[in-house]
Amino acid sequence: MKFTELNLPEVVQQGISDTGFEALTPVQQESIPLALQGKDVAAQAQTGTGKTAAFLISLFCKLLNSSKPTSNNPRALVMAPTRELVVQICKDAELLGKHTGLKVQPIFGGVDYEKQRQALRDGVDIIVATPGRLIDYFKQRVFSMNRVEALVIDEADRMFDMGFIKDLRYILRQLPPFERRQTMLFSATLSPQVMELAYEFMNLAEKVRIEPEKVTADNIDQILYHVSRKEKFALLLGLLKQESGVERVMLFVNMKVEAERLNALLNANGITSAVLSGDIPQKKRMRILDQFKLGSLTHLVATDVASRGIHVDNVTHVINYDLPQDREDYVHRIGRTARAGAMGRAISFADEETVYVLDEIEDYLGKRIPSEMPRDEDFYFSYKRAVPKRKKPPEKRPAGEQKRRRPRRLRPGKKAPVKPAGEKD
Repeated sequence: MKFTELNLPEVVQQGISDTGFEALTPVQQESIPLALQGKDVAAQAQTGTGKTAAFLISLFCKLLNSSKPTSNNPRALVMAPTRELVVQICKDAELLGKHTGLKVQPIFGGVDYEKQRQALRDGVDIIVATPGRLIDYFKQRVFSMNRVEALVIDEADRMFDMGFIKDLRYILRQLPPFERRQTMLFSATLSPQVMELAYEFMNLAEKVRIEPEKVTADNIDQILYHVSRKEKFALLLGLLKQESGVERVMLFVNMKVEAERLNALLNANGITSAVLSGDIPQKKRMRILDQFKLGSLTHLVATDVASRGIHVDNVTHVINYDLPQDREDYVHRIGRTARAGAMGRAISFADEETVYVLDEIEDYLGKRIPSEMPRDEDFYFSYKRAVPKRKKPPEKRPAGEQKRRRPRRLRPGKKAPVKPAGEKD
């Protein structure tokens, strides 16, 4: 089915044409017609299937049909679990909604607080937000939720994983009742937790399930190598030298300290890379992602906090340097490649510390991951070691200089002891 077959407003159709979209993906074909009829939708679809475009197109159509003016109180709300996902949704909205005249505003922590507050006061149609800062502005009465006509909850299962469900429920209770608004929920899995949320806050939601038995995309070429932990980096370098078509590579590890160690090794061996983990300041995170998208940064080392919400086209390779501890994270990680119908390659290392999760991952996938024992020629042991960062030694005091002692604090009401005559301080 093509977008031209849908009865969409001309300005929305123009935005779709500008992005180059022609045929609907399965999740779009199932969910958009239901949403255009005003029905609530609970959709299960894996990442990279076009669900963002599905709910944005539906939102634009609804808001254009209602023809209400822009104000400081939003008419639609999109909730997402990560800052990266908020940024990506807003970029997609900018492209698809270019001709609609609708104002979309991202709200998330880590960036200028007053600037975002002022943007809300200047007027907004759609807010795309993470829960925390949105609640902060709402409690300060920067905006009201009384005008919200439509709500989208993206990656609802991740909201539970990241502990946002309490905040999400608070927001849902501030909105107009479900019979006065349209709600769309998208999730990688329609788990009992997610469906409980749908039953409580949605109006008889229509379920959309897109091939639930197929967990990973067919166009991802998967391979797993059994390798000892101390030989992983040598194997990584050897494979990167052999692989063809390496343009953008995401490498996943389980711990921040391992991410920093791997990044230092890559940089020492002439590979431009950076670390993306949970405690990186937001401005730096956005700068790193922009460099990765533009190609000035070819390798990105990430922890699982970044395995969802990052949407970068043309990621040719995903490497699980550490097998994830959660089997579902394997799917989310490798879903960073082979987006929008492109081909991708996922390489995983199973070492003596992480191989125990392999059975769980393969059970979740419903199939075995093709595996190999690396050959001698696959290793590159002549790599440069990273120079460790040395701590600055403490400053030495000049000889004879004594450390000044703080005067001892006295308890309230206690007098200082009287020193004998002639005693020096």
